Amino acid sequence: MNFANFGQTYSEAALTSLGFFWKALWAFVLGYIISSAIQVFVTRERMQKTMGKAGKGSVLLGTFFGFISSSCSFAALATTKALFKKGAGFVPALAFLLASTNLVIELGFIIAIFLGWQFVVGEYLGGFLLIVFTWLIVKFTRPTQSIRKARRRLRENEGEDNNEGENGSDWKEKIQTKEGWREVAKKYFMEWKMVWKDVTVGFTIAGIIAAFVPRAFFQFLFLGTGSENPSFLALLENSVIGPVAAFFTFIGSMGNIPLAAVLFSNGVSFAGVMAFIFSDLVVFPVIRINAKYYGWKIAFYIVAVFFAALVATTLVMHYGFSLLGILPQNPGSGPTETQRFAIDYTFWLNLVFLVITGILTWLNFGRKKQQNGKDQHHHQGSGNQSIVEKVLFWLAIASFVWLTGGVVISFFQ
Repeated sequence: MNFANFGQTYSEAALTSLGFFWKALWAFVLGYIISSAIQVFVTRERMQKTMGKAGKGSVLLGTFFGFISSSCSFAALATTKALFKKGAGFVPALAFLLASTNLVIELGFIIAIFLGWQFVVGEYLGGFLLIVFTWLIVKFTRPTQSIRKARRRLRENEGEDNNEGENGSDWKEKIQTKEGWREVAKKYFMEWKMVWKDVTVGFTIAGIIAAFVPRAFFQFLFLGTGSENPSFLALLENSVIGPVAAFFTFIGSMGNIPLAAVLFSNGVSFAGVMAFIFSDLVVFPVIRINAKYYGWKIAFYIVAVFFAALVATTLVMHYGFSLLGILPQNPGSGPTETQRFAIDYTFWLNLVFLVITGILTWLNFGRKKQQNGKDQHHHQGSGNQSIVEKVLFWLAIASFVWLTGGVVISFFQ
């Protein structure tokens, strides 16, 4: 590849990354507004009391509480730890963790934009199947002693604290107050603070892969790539390789969606793409945080359970969707051919939601200064992966430099 060709491909990569983000911007804003409003107006103060056993009711409540507490993986890990320490059952706590990272409103919007409705159905149906398979695996393996030791370790290392509850103010009153919406604004910017690095790096890498990586690489990595009827062994390999690929990117689920779109556009099976999307809880930073909370033994147990549940879920969904005739068909064109800027519905939606973001900015900076301790408990996980956060920060800075260079070069093409 000579310099001229490299410059053209470099420019294409940068514009593709920016096009990805532009197309998804309104969905990010809408999703985080809904998520923030739910977190502010829906009380969770009785969570611990209702998640004490691994019965159907407790698992369903853990799933529901996870859904209304949708957040990034690291925040979800911290909240799950707090629930487990307070007495929530092991399976309901894992159900909470899986739901809060997979049954996510904003994630559904992004998936719909990049991959289509079948993947949205797969995301939410798969989230429930992950919980069911996790429950069955834990019930079958019965790690009772390890769970008791993990809970005792937590309580000995961190002690008992009582600052995790919420006030009992009625949501109907709160939603009518300016202070309530200031809290929504605060949560909104906290959500962006948690994910901006993952989103920046993920979208940049997606553009680079879309522009630079040839289709032959995906055919080598994922068996049966481009085949309409891949064999069971090919689908099994795809379901295993998806999490392995996610393990080495260690990017959160929101940043992984454009990468998943690149995989699908290059012929990777539905099972392989869904496995990649579901893999945000089996990456090394998450394993390391769980090890700090519960010890390495239970951390490896959790990742093994999640991995087995993930493989089973993606295979069941692939064959189920195929049986129902709703298996998504390969688009036949790469993302670089379709993601561009235009005065269309995306432009107007982005304009509207940027205005809403401006209003939330005014509310956020107009609120009175409050004690930081209460606000920071959602981010306890991030303090436990400072090295990863530093790496992501500098990768995000490098991404901004890369994107800027690509835009500049595009003017000389």
